[in-house]
Amino acid sequence: MPVVDPSLSAWCEIHTDRIARNLERARALVPAGRSFCAVLKADAYGHGIGHVVPIIMAQGIDCVGITSNAEALAVRQAGFGGTMIRLRAATPTEIRAAAPLDIEEQVASREVAQTLVEMAQAGHPVRAHLALNAAGMGRDGLEIGTADGWQICLEILKTLRERIVGISTHFACNLPENLRRSAVRFHEDAARVLSASGLDREDVTVHAGSSLTLISDEPVQTDMYRCGAILYGILKPELGFRPTMTVKTHVLSLQNYPAGATVGYDRACVLKRDSRVATLAAGYANGIRRCSFGRMTVEVSGTRVPVIGKVSMNTLTVDVTGLPGVSVGDEVLIFAGDPSAIRLAEAQFQTIMAELYTDWGQRNPLVID
Repeated sequence: MPVVDPSLSAWCEIHTDRIARNLERARALVPAGRSFCAVLKADAYGHGIGHVVPIIMAQGIDCVGITSNAEALAVRQAGFGGTMIRLRAATPTEIRAAAPLDIEEQVASREVAQTLVEMAQAGHPVRAHLALNAAGMGRDGLEIGTADGWQICLEILKTLRERIVGISTHFACNLPENLRRSAVRFHEDAARVLSASGLDREDVTVHAGSSLTLISDEPVQTDMYRCGAILYGILKPELGFRPTMTVKTHVLSLQNYPAGATVGYDRACVLKRDSRVATLAAGYANGIRRCSFGRMTVEVSGTRVPVIGKVSMNTLTVDVTGLPGVSVGDEVLIFAGDPSAIRLAEAQFQTIMAELYTDWGQRNPLVID
């Protein structure tokens, strides 16, 4: 068990051993001859880049994905010297500022292409990945199915031909039939780009893989798999992937209230019986969403108990009536860090686990297990 500062209100325990095992399992699924990119965006899904990079390096991973310059700097400061790909568009200013960090940038516009040309002329050449909208995300990718989009693509290929090392897309939907259609469209678009550019296919990484495509019943053929979710145990527990974060708080106070008393803002909870109420040191400032009112439970002394009353900024209240041995200072599990807890958390908070991880990890201290 990790040593936890007793003064912490709430905290996230990061299970680095599970991250390591998840990474091993993910790599074992990658087809022979394909490469692997460990996704570290959003501070490694809230787990802390500085905690995850040593695990990646220990397993010989030579490619990571990031989004911001701050993340890129954290990766380099952690000692990683391999390939780093930005997984979103960036402004010209952001790209110029990242020159010392050696990031492979996404290009899908004239503005970014011109920025990369100017940087090369100034002695800071940057490798680029042409981002396509082949899978219908409608986000950063260039739509080459239109005359204007194809013209922009040709201009990019003309000005950056020697700097392009990849062609990429990102799937908007992971249902099998949609994946099949999107994959066909992507490979057709990539082939069209390669033909127009004259680039050697062996010199270009054509990639669209993700955690979901890697574990799909019908794996998508791609040169590289960019994986984040399975590294942090969000998907496929039946394949041995385990959640890598546990979220805890502690009991602040215990009070007895009579039937008819109210709990929380707007008197939203009216007690139906004489009750013992525990106040916990976590609230929406810690990522415990107000929308969980009426749905949420936590684990106190090994027993699931309901949250009652609306979640406050820094506290929430739970009904521990009839639960023996509860004391001020006791640890309370908000997220238990096991596969069943994922389904429970997503239902309680009405969102996906990736959003919860990143929110909790940014709002609470990280304790390494």
